[in-house]
Amino acid sequence: MFDQKDFLLLSEYSPEEIAALLDLAAELKEMKRNGEPHALLAGKTLGMIFEKASTRTRVSFEVGMYDLGGHALLLSPRDMQLGRGEPIEDTARVLSRYLDGIMIRTFEQEKVEQLARWSSIPVINGLTDFAHPCQVMADLLTIREHKGRLAGLTLCYVGDGFNVANSLIAGCVKTGMKVRMACPSGYEPDPDLMAWAAEEGDFLCTPDVMAAAAGADVLYTDVWASMGQEDEAAAREKAFAGYQINQAVVAAAAPGAMVLHDLPAHKGEEITFEVFEAHAREIFDQAENRLHAQKAILVKLMGN
Repeated sequence: MFDQKDFLLLSEYSPEEIAALLDLAAELKEMKRNGEPHALLAGKTLGMIFEKASTRTRVSFEVGMYDLGGHALLLSPRDMQLGRGEPIEDTARVLSRYLDGIMIRTFEQEKVEQLARWSSIPVINGLTDFAHPCQVMADLLTIREHKGRLAGLTLCYVGDGFNVANSLIAGCVKTGMKVRMACPSGYEPDPDLMAWAAEEGDFLCTPDVMAAAAGADVLYTDVWASMGQEDEAAAREKAFAGYQINQAVVAAAAPGAMVLHDLPAHKGEEITFEVFEAHAREIFDQAENRLHAQKAILVKLMGN
């Protein structure tokens, strides 16, 4: 059963719906690698609104729609009336008359929610300051490929409790993974989400990196300063000193632990060059899986 109209937050999806998306993503990945046509969205058009810069989101959605037989249309706010003050509810109703789906990458979660509220077509959250659900679907697909399962594994995230961390909490708890967050004081994930995770799953947030990493099957990190936080870079560099995945952290994890990074990476800050390159295959599998995970989302939301 798949009853969702939009893809905004992983916390809104049931474990069964997440599993169905992962299964479909794996199937679509196999079809692409075997050169099997899968034009499941022939004649469909996705509008892509970017208020934040992108490499992986832009390319993976555009290629994904091409693979599925559809078309992706880039909608830059500076080229739209949205960028000149048109209310988002009016933009939503206009685009609903032209398109079959919308992907938006922006700052405020409320903007995505409002766009979905006024749209009669599916809306996909390509990233906000609160959540990055598309990224975490790719993360879960990658972990499942490398480890053969999700339930019972322990993921340790080291760094800023920002959008990726919030979505990791939701996705991992929903799939039965244990979650350990190592964040400096004042940079923890959303408090309501942490309270939910502690009640629903096996969750811990601590300032102690080594305690969080102990016995972890998956180590994960992100940049210390995300887009829109550039003016905080100096303060964040001081606050996050020591919040790095290095050889000592890898040694504290379980034997054979994998290392993930959602990219772009600032090697020498949140991850050492040596650890990054030693786990480059996993990290770039993770990047590739943005394509396959998002194709599954597109098919489930926009397919017949």
